[in-house]
Amino acid sequence: MGKTDQMRLIAEALGRLAPAAAKPPAFARAEAFVWNGPVAGLSPVAKVNRVDIALLQGIEQSKATLVENTQRFARGLPANNALLWGARGMGKSSLVKAVHAAIAQTQRNLKVVEIHREDIASLPQLMAMLRASPKFRFIVFCDDLSFDADDTSYKSLKAALDGGLEGRPENVIFYATSNRRHLLPRDMIENEKSTAISPSEAVQEKVSLSDRFGLWLGFHHCSQDDYFAMVEAYAAHFELKVPQANLHHQANEWSVTRGARSGRVAWQFVQDLAARLGRRLET
Repeated sequence: MGKTDQMRLIAEALGRLAPAAAKPPAFARAEAFVWNGPVAGLSPVAKVNRVDIALLQGIEQSKATLVENTQRFARGLPANNALLWGARGMGKSSLVKAVHAAIAQTQRNLKVVEIHREDIASLPQLMAMLRASPKFRFIVFCDDLSFDADDTSYKSLKAALDGGLEGRPENVIFYATSNRRHLLPRDMIENEKSTAISPSEAVQEKVSLSDRFGLWLGFHHCSQDDYFAMVEAYAAHFELKVPQANLHHQANEWSVTRGARSGRVAWQFVQDLAARLGRRLET
């Protein structure tokens, strides 16, 4: 057997071992998908876990800004990647899903694709797949995005957002939520200052990731009035008929036991209240 035949057999064997290139799903059949990095595939979501945008209280400015940005993107106009950062439980991920639902009612070509934090390294593959379906527009969403000290996958995210020769696909926008404004732990940045030959350049390398997001939407701990407004909105939506004074008293006691006031705490209280009233909650 000649060398040419041997090379052909080796190539064929390698071709059989290599996984087949993933094909884009039928995007028209679902409104939401989840990216599976290890197999480079998208799975449709039958029912998205979300709440109505009107129920998200105490974050009016962030809500209005994200709605406007998403509407522009859905219409094919310029729009920015968005980082929703700040206090936990204040509705960051709920807002992304609610905004998509509200706008997709009229812009049926707008889809949301969730990518898990551990799959960020495969983001360029996902971007390439979405680029191949230009008649749809995609919000790529990563919840609770952050990076540890020994994690270098943030470089893949930087390149995918606006780097490289091709840049970010025109039909893709990236939304992320995080408790950290700069996505990297403070001790990681401080360590760069103390060990790098050029500390300022090393720090700039780390914090420049958040610069890829044109929108920074801050979420802060809510006041008692905002907390009560959240509880009242949920109670009215689900028709939980409790006198306002009693509702506020119970909600305040619940927040004291949790040591915090937030949208998540308000929702957990409403679930407990509904159970005590013998009511089911259909979100």
